[in-house]
Amino acid sequence: MPISVVLPKADGSTYRRNLNEPASVPSSGQAPEARKAYAAAHVVADPLRAASGGCALDWDATLEVRRRLWRLGLGVAEAMDTAQRGMGLSWEAVKELVARTLAAAKSEGGEVVVGVATDQLPAGPATLEDVVAAYQEQLDLVQEHGGQAVLMASRHLSACARGPQDYVEVYSRLLEGCERPVVLHWLGEAFDPQLRGYWGARDFDEAQKLVVSLISEHADRIEGIKISLLDAAREVAIRDSLPPNVRLFTGDDFNYVDLIEGDANGHSDALLGAFAAVAPVAAQALRRLDVGDVAGYRALLEPTLPLSRKLFEAPTYYYKTGVVWLAYLSGLQDHFRMVGGLESGRSVLHLVELAEMADDIGLLPDPDLAAERIAGFLRVHGIG
Repeated sequence: MPISVVLPKADGSTYRRNLNEPASVPSSGQAPEARKAYAAAHVVADPLRAASGGCALDWDATLEVRRRLWRLGLGVAEAMDTAQRGMGLSWEAVKELVARTLAAAKSEGGEVVVGVATDQLPAGPATLEDVVAAYQEQLDLVQEHGGQAVLMASRHLSACARGPQDYVEVYSRLLEGCERPVVLHWLGEAFDPQLRGYWGARDFDEAQKLVVSLISEHADRIEGIKISLLDAAREVAIRDSLPPNVRLFTGDDFNYVDLIEGDANGHSDALLGAFAAVAPVAAQALRRLDVGDVAGYRALLEPTLPLSRKLFEAPTYYYKTGVVWLAYLSGLQDHFRMVGGLESGRSVLHLVELAEMADDIGLLPDPDLAAERIAGFLRVHGIG
Protein backbone atom coordinates (compact mmCIF):
# COMPACT_ATOMS: atom_id res chain seq x y z
CA MET A 1 0.00 0.00 0.00
CA PRO A 2 1.44 3.43 -0.93
CA ILE A 3 2.62 5.72 1.85
CA SER A 4 0.52 8.87 1.89
CA VAL A 5 0.36 12.18 3.73
CA VAL A 6 -2.24 14.97 3.86
CA LEU A 7 -0.76 18.26 2.59
CA PRO A 8 -2.13 21.82 2.55
CA LYS A 9 -2.67 24.01 -0.49
CA ALA A 10 -2.32 27.78 -0.76
CA ASP A 11 -6.13 28.22 -0.77
CA GLY A 12 -6.42 26.56 2.65
CA SER A 13 -7.69 23.22 1.40
CA THR A 14 -5.81 19.92 1.78
CA TYR A 15 -5.19 16.86 -0.35
CA ARG A 16 -3.79 13.41 0.19
CA ARG A 17 -0.54 12.67 -1.63
CA ASN A 18 0.92 9.22 -2.22
CA LEU A 19 4.70 9.39 -1.88
CA ASN A 20 6.95 7.91 -4.54
CA GLU A 21 9.49 5.15 -4.24
CA PRO A 22 13.05 6.44 -3.73
CA ALA A 23 15.20 7.01 -6.79
CA SER A 24 17.48 4.11 -7.69
CA VAL A 25 20.89 5.74 -7.18
CA PRO A 26 23.92 4.36 -5.31
CA SER A 27 24.52 5.37 -1.69
CA SER A 28 28.28 5.24 -2.27
CA GLY A 29 30.69 5.55 -5.17
CA GLN A 30 33.99 6.79 -6.48
CA ALA A 31 34.67 10.50 -6.76
CA PRO A 32 33.93 11.85 -10.26
CA GLU A 33 37.01 12.47 -12.39
CA ALA A 34 35.75 14.64 -15.25
CA ARG A 35 34.62 17.40 -12.86
CA LYS A 36 35.72 18.45 -9.39
CA ALA A 37 32.66 18.69 -7.17
CA TYR A 38 32.06 19.96 -3.64
CA ALA A 39 28.77 20.08 -1.78
CA ALA A 40 28.46 22.90 0.77
CA ALA A 41 27.43 21.05 3.93
CA HIS A 42 25.02 22.28 6.60
CA VAL A 43 25.48 22.00 10.36
CA VAL A 44 23.14 20.09 12.67
CA ALA A 45 22.07 22.05 15.75
CA ASP A 46 21.72 20.50 19.19
CA PRO A 47 18.39 21.95 20.39
CA LEU A 48 18.86 20.79 24.00
CA ARG A 49 22.06 22.73 24.74
CA ALA A 50 22.23 26.49 24.92
CA ALA A 51 25.12 28.38 23.35
CA SER A 52 25.86 32.02 22.76
CA GLY A 53 24.09 33.23 19.66
CA GLY A 54 21.78 30.20 19.34
CA CYS A 55 21.88 26.42 19.45
CA ALA A 56 25.07 24.45 19.97
CA LEU A 57 26.00 21.81 17.41
CA ASP A 58 25.36 18.09 17.44
CA TRP A 59 28.87 17.09 16.43
CA ASP A 60 28.13 13.43 15.69
CA ALA A 61 25.25 14.30 13.35
CA THR A 62 27.16 17.20 11.78
CA LEU A 63 30.14 15.00 10.93
CA GLU A 64 27.90 12.22 9.64
CA VAL A 65 26.47 14.68 7.11
CA ARG A 66 30.02 15.11 5.82
CA ARG A 67 30.85 11.40 5.87
CA ARG A 68 27.76 10.73 3.76
CA LEU A 69 28.95 13.21 1.13
CA TRP A 70 32.38 11.57 1.04
CA ARG A 71 30.80 8.11 0.71
CA LEU A 72 28.80 9.37 -2.25
CA GLY A 73 32.01 10.54 -3.91
CA LEU A 74 31.58 14.28 -3.39
CA GLY A 75 33.94 16.68 -1.71
CA VAL A 76 32.81 18.82 1.23
CA ALA A 77 32.84 22.61 1.19
CA GLU A 78 33.12 23.34 4.90
CA ALA A 79 32.16 26.41 6.90
CA MET A 80 30.56 28.07 3.88
CA ASP A 81 27.24 29.91 3.62
CA THR A 82 25.28 26.67 3.92
CA ALA A 83 26.82 26.17 7.37
CA GLN A 84 25.27 29.53 8.37
CA ARG A 85 28.40 31.64 8.17
CA GLY A 86 27.24 35.14 8.96
CA MET A 87 23.78 33.84 9.88
CA GLY A 88 24.18 32.38 13.36
CA LEU A 89 27.32 30.21 13.41
CA SER A 90 29.80 31.73 15.87
CA TRP A 91 33.53 31.98 15.28
CA GLU A 92 34.14 29.64 18.22
CA ALA A 93 31.90 27.05 16.58
CA VAL A 94 33.62 27.60 13.22
CA LYS A 95 37.02 26.87 14.74
CA GLU A 96 35.86 23.59 16.20
CA LEU A 97 33.96 22.67 13.03
CA VAL A 98 37.06 23.20 10.89
CA ALA A 99 39.28 21.16 13.21
CA ARG A 100 36.82 18.28 13.46
CA THR A 101 36.04 18.12 9.74
CA LEU A 102 39.66 18.25 8.63
CA ALA A 103 40.58 15.54 11.14
CA ALA A 104 37.74 13.35 9.84
CA ALA A 105 38.78 14.02 6.25
CA LYS A 106 42.33 12.87 6.96
CA SER A 107 41.15 9.62 8.54
CA GLU A 108 38.62 8.87 5.80
CA GLY A 109 40.33 10.26 2.71
CA GLY A 110 37.67 12.88 2.06
CA GLU A 111 38.16 15.99 -0.06
CA VAL A 112 37.56 19.31 1.73
CA VAL A 113 37.83 23.02 1.10
CA VAL A 114 37.20 25.42 3.98
CA GLY A 115 35.66 28.88 4.03
CA VAL A 116 37.83 31.70 5.39
CA ALA A 117 36.19 35.03 6.18
CA THR A 118 36.27 37.94 8.64
CA ASP A 119 33.19 37.13 10.70
CA GLN A 120 35.07 37.05 14.02
CA LEU A 121 35.19 40.86 13.81
CA PRO A 122 32.39 42.71 15.59
CA ALA A 123 29.67 44.26 13.49
CA GLY A 124 30.41 47.83 12.55
CA PRO A 125 33.33 49.78 11.12
CA ALA A 126 36.64 48.06 10.48
CA THR A 127 39.90 49.11 8.87
CA LEU A 128 41.71 47.35 6.04
CA GLU A 129 44.29 46.21 8.60
CA ASP A 130 41.48 44.71 10.70
CA VAL A 131 40.19 42.87 7.64
CA VAL A 132 43.61 41.49 6.68
CA ALA A 133 44.30 40.38 10.26
CA ALA A 134 40.91 38.64 10.55
CA TYR A 135 41.32 36.86 7.23
CA GLN A 136 44.85 35.83 8.21
CA GLU A 137 43.72 34.41 11.55
CA GLN A 138 41.20 32.17 9.81
CA LEU A 139 43.61 31.27 7.02
CA ASP A 140 46.23 30.27 9.60
CA LEU A 141 43.70 28.02 11.33
CA VAL A 142 42.88 26.18 8.11
CA GLN A 143 46.53 25.84 7.12
CA GLU A 144 47.55 24.61 10.57
CA HIS A 145 45.09 21.74 10.15
CA GLY A 146 46.32 20.97 6.63
CA GLY A 147 43.25 22.35 4.84
CA GLN A 148 42.70 24.26 1.61
CA ALA A 149 41.02 27.64 1.96
CA VAL A 150 38.22 29.39 0.14
CA LEU A 151 38.69 33.15 0.59
CA MET A 152 35.05 34.09 1.09
CA ALA A 153 33.69 37.56 0.43
CA SER A 154 33.90 39.82 3.48
CA ARG A 155 31.11 42.11 4.65
CA HIS A 156 33.70 44.14 6.55
CA LEU A 157 35.82 44.64 3.44
CA SER A 158 32.74 45.57 1.42
CA ALA A 159 31.89 48.22 4.03
CA CYS A 160 35.35 49.78 4.43
CA ALA A 161 36.90 49.49 0.95
CA ARG A 162 37.17 52.88 -0.75
CA GLY A 163 37.51 51.42 -4.22
CA PRO A 164 38.96 48.58 -6.31
CA GLN A 165 42.54 49.18 -5.19
CA ASP A 166 41.65 48.32 -1.57
CA TYR A 167 40.40 44.90 -2.72
CA VAL A 168 43.59 44.34 -4.70
CA GLU A 169 45.70 45.25 -1.67
CA VAL A 170 43.85 42.97 0.75
CA TYR A 171 43.70 39.95 -1.53
CA SER A 172 47.29 40.36 -2.76
CA ARG A 173 48.61 40.42 0.80
CA LEU A 174 46.65 37.29 1.70
CA LEU A 175 47.64 35.40 -1.44
CA GLU A 176 51.31 36.12 -0.89
CA GLY A 177 51.12 34.30 2.46
CA CYS A 178 49.14 31.25 1.33
CA GLU A 179 50.90 27.91 1.79
CA ARG A 180 48.85 26.22 -0.95
CA PRO A 181 46.58 27.43 -3.75
CA VAL A 182 43.25 28.82 -2.59
CA VAL A 183 39.81 29.29 -4.11
CA LEU A 184 38.46 32.82 -4.38
CA HIS A 185 34.75 33.50 -3.96
CA TRP A 186 32.55 36.08 -5.67
CA LEU A 187 29.24 36.01 -3.81
CA GLY A 188 26.40 38.00 -5.33
CA GLU A 189 24.07 40.27 -3.41
CA ALA A 190 21.18 37.78 -3.80
CA PHE A 191 23.00 35.63 -1.26
CA ASP A 192 24.07 38.58 0.91
CA PRO A 193 22.75 42.10 0.25
CA GLN A 194 25.68 43.57 2.22
CA LEU A 195 28.03 42.48 -0.57
CA ARG A 196 26.54 44.72 -3.24
CA GLY A 197 29.30 46.29 -5.31
CA TYR A 198 31.94 43.84 -4.16
CA TRP A 199 35.35 44.34 -5.79
CA GLY A 200 34.73 48.08 -5.64
CA ALA A 201 32.70 48.40 -8.82
CA ARG A 202 28.94 48.36 -9.40
CA ASP A 203 29.57 47.78 -13.11
CA PHE A 204 30.00 44.06 -13.78
CA ASP A 205 32.51 44.48 -16.61
CA GLU A 206 34.77 46.59 -14.41
CA ALA A 207 34.52 44.13 -11.55
CA GLN A 208 35.31 41.24 -13.90
CA LYS A 209 38.42 43.01 -15.19
CA LEU A 210 39.68 43.51 -11.66
CA VAL A 211 39.03 39.89 -10.63
CA VAL A 212 40.63 38.40 -13.74
CA SER A 213 43.64 40.71 -13.37
CA LEU A 214 44.05 39.71 -9.72
CA ILE A 215 43.86 36.02 -10.62
CA SER A 216 46.30 36.40 -13.51
CA GLU A 217 48.83 38.12 -11.27
CA HIS A 218 48.61 35.38 -8.62
CA ALA A 219 47.67 32.37 -10.76
CA ASP A 220 50.24 30.13 -9.08
CA ARG A 221 48.49 30.66 -5.73
CA ILE A 222 44.89 30.27 -6.94
CA GLU A 223 43.28 26.96 -7.83
CA GLY A 224 40.06 28.60 -8.93
CA ILE A 225 37.23 30.98 -8.18
CA LYS A 226 33.70 30.15 -7.06
CA ILE A 227 31.13 32.31 -8.81
CA SER A 228 27.76 32.71 -7.06
CA LEU A 229 26.03 35.37 -9.15
CA LEU A 230 23.02 33.36 -10.37
CA ASP A 231 23.77 34.63 -13.88
CA ALA A 232 24.98 31.95 -16.27
CA ALA A 233 26.11 34.35 -19.00
CA ARG A 234 28.28 36.30 -16.59
CA GLU A 235 29.80 33.11 -15.23
CA VAL A 236 30.71 31.92 -18.71
CA ALA A 237 32.26 35.33 -19.50
CA ILE A 238 34.48 35.06 -16.43
CA ARG A 239 35.30 31.41 -17.15
CA ASP A 240 36.43 32.24 -20.68
CA SER A 241 38.69 35.00 -19.32
CA LEU A 242 40.59 32.95 -16.73
CA PRO A 243 44.22 31.91 -17.14
CA PRO A 244 44.85 28.26 -18.09
CA ASN A 245 44.70 25.81 -15.18
CA VAL A 246 42.56 28.13 -13.02
CA ARG A 247 39.21 26.48 -12.38
CA LEU A 248 35.82 28.10 -12.25
CA PHE A 249 33.65 26.51 -9.57
CA THR A 250 30.01 27.24 -10.24
CA GLY A 251 27.91 28.38 -7.34
CA ASP A 252 24.94 29.00 -9.64
CA ASP A 253 22.15 26.96 -8.07
CA PHE A 254 19.78 27.95 -10.89
CA ASN A 255 21.85 26.91 -13.92
CA TYR A 256 24.41 24.32 -12.81
CA VAL A 257 23.41 21.62 -15.28
CA ASP A 258 24.48 23.59 -18.38
CA LEU A 259 27.46 25.22 -16.66
CA ILE A 260 28.95 21.95 -15.45
CA GLU A 261 28.39 20.31 -18.84
CA GLY A 262 30.15 23.25 -20.42
CA ASP A 263 30.72 24.21 -24.04
CA ALA A 264 33.45 24.10 -26.65
CA ASN A 265 35.55 26.58 -24.64
CA GLY A 266 35.41 24.77 -21.32
CA HIS A 267 33.25 23.82 -18.34
CA SER A 268 32.63 24.78 -14.73
CA ASP A 269 33.44 22.56 -11.79
CA ALA A 270 31.03 22.58 -8.85
CA LEU A 271 30.89 24.08 -5.37
CA LEU A 272 27.21 24.18 -4.65
CA GLY A 273 24.78 24.43 -1.77
CA ALA A 274 22.23 22.66 -3.97
CA PHE A 275 24.43 19.56 -4.08
CA ALA A 276 23.91 19.15 -0.33
CA ALA A 277 20.21 18.63 -1.05
CA VAL A 278 20.52 16.45 -4.17
CA ALA A 279 23.82 14.74 -3.35
CA PRO A 280 23.07 11.11 -4.37
CA VAL A 281 21.72 12.14 -7.76
CA ALA A 282 24.44 14.74 -8.34
CA ALA A 283 27.25 12.28 -7.63
CA GLN A 284 25.81 9.67 -9.97
CA ALA A 285 25.18 12.25 -12.69
CA LEU A 286 28.77 13.49 -12.57
CA ARG A 287 30.06 9.95 -12.90
CA ARG A 288 28.13 9.71 -16.17
CA LEU A 289 30.35 12.48 -17.53
CA ASP A 290 33.40 10.35 -16.67
CA VAL A 291 32.34 7.90 -19.39
CA GLY A 292 31.20 10.57 -21.85
CA ASP A 293 27.50 9.94 -21.26
CA VAL A 294 26.20 13.51 -21.49
CA ALA A 295 22.62 12.36 -22.08
CA GLY A 296 22.74 10.20 -18.95
CA TYR A 297 24.20 13.12 -16.99
CA ARG A 298 21.39 15.43 -18.05
CA ALA A 299 18.69 12.80 -17.52
CA LEU A 300 19.78 12.49 -13.89
CA LEU A 301 20.63 16.07 -12.98
CA GLU A 302 18.17 18.16 -15.00
CA PRO A 303 15.12 17.06 -12.93
CA THR A 304 16.82 18.47 -9.80
CA LEU A 305 16.79 22.04 -11.13
CA PRO A 306 13.17 22.92 -10.19
CA LEU A 307 13.86 21.82 -6.62
CA SER A 308 17.09 23.83 -6.48
CA ARG A 309 15.41 26.93 -7.88
CA LYS A 310 12.70 26.62 -5.24
CA LEU A 311 15.32 26.20 -2.49
CA PHE A 312 17.11 29.35 -3.62
CA GLU A 313 14.15 31.57 -4.45
CA ALA A 314 14.18 35.07 -2.93
CA PRO A 315 15.10 35.83 -0.24
CA THR A 316 17.89 33.55 -1.42
CA TYR A 317 19.89 33.61 1.83
CA TYR A 318 17.19 31.49 3.51
CA TYR A 319 17.99 28.52 1.28
CA LYS A 320 19.74 26.93 4.28
CA THR A 321 16.34 26.39 5.91
CA GLY A 322 15.24 24.24 2.98
CA VAL A 323 18.48 22.25 2.99
CA VAL A 324 17.99 21.36 6.67
CA TRP A 325 14.28 20.59 6.13
CA LEU A 326 15.12 18.08 3.41
CA ALA A 327 17.87 16.59 5.59
CA TYR A 328 15.29 16.10 8.33
CA LEU A 329 12.80 14.46 5.96
CA SER A 330 15.60 12.21 4.65
CA GLY A 331 16.53 10.95 8.13
CA LEU A 332 19.92 12.70 8.24
CA GLN A 333 18.98 14.36 11.54
CA ASP A 334 16.36 13.84 14.23
CA HIS A 335 14.83 17.30 14.41
CA PHE A 336 14.06 20.40 12.38
CA ARG A 337 15.89 23.02 14.43
CA MET A 338 18.68 25.33 13.27
CA VAL A 339 21.34 27.55 14.75
CA GLY A 340 19.74 30.84 15.77
CA GLY A 341 16.21 29.60 15.06
CA LEU A 342 16.67 29.88 11.29
CA GLU A 343 14.12 27.11 10.74
CA SER A 344 11.56 29.93 10.80
CA GLY A 345 13.13 31.49 7.70
CA ARG A 346 10.68 29.84 5.28
CA SER A 347 6.91 29.52 5.33
CA VAL A 348 5.00 26.29 5.90
CA LEU A 349 3.79 26.28 2.29
CA HIS A 350 7.33 26.78 0.99
CA LEU A 351 8.56 23.78 2.97
CA VAL A 352 5.60 21.66 1.84
CA GLU A 353 6.38 22.51 -1.79
CA LEU A 354 10.01 21.51 -1.27
CA ALA A 355 8.85 18.16 0.12
CA GLU A 356 6.60 17.64 -2.90
CA MET A 357 9.39 18.47 -5.34
CA ALA A 358 11.90 16.25 -3.56
CA ASP A 359 9.36 13.42 -3.68
CA ASP A 360 8.75 14.05 -7.40
CA ILE A 361 12.35 13.00 -8.12
CA GLY A 362 12.60 10.27 -5.50
CA LEU A 363 14.88 12.11 -3.08
CA LEU A 364 13.08 10.90 0.07
CA PRO A 365 14.89 7.64 0.89
CA ASP A 366 12.32 6.46 3.46
CA PRO A 367 8.80 7.57 2.43
CA ASP A 368 7.26 6.23 5.65
CA LEU A 369 9.61 8.33 7.78
CA ALA A 370 9.16 11.38 5.56
CA ALA A 371 5.35 11.14 5.75
CA GLU A 372 5.48 10.83 9.54
CA ARG A 373 7.75 13.85 9.88
CA ILE A 374 5.77 16.01 7.46
CA ALA A 375 2.53 15.19 9.24
CA GLY A 376 4.05 15.93 12.65
CA PHE A 377 5.42 19.27 11.46
CA LEU A 378 2.02 20.23 10.02
CA ARG A 379 0.20 19.29 13.23
CA VAL A 380 2.45 21.64 15.20
CA HIS A 381 1.30 24.39 12.82
CA GLY A 382 -2.37 23.54 13.23
CA ILE A 383 -2.78 21.63 9.97
CA GLY A 384 -4.22 18.10 9.79
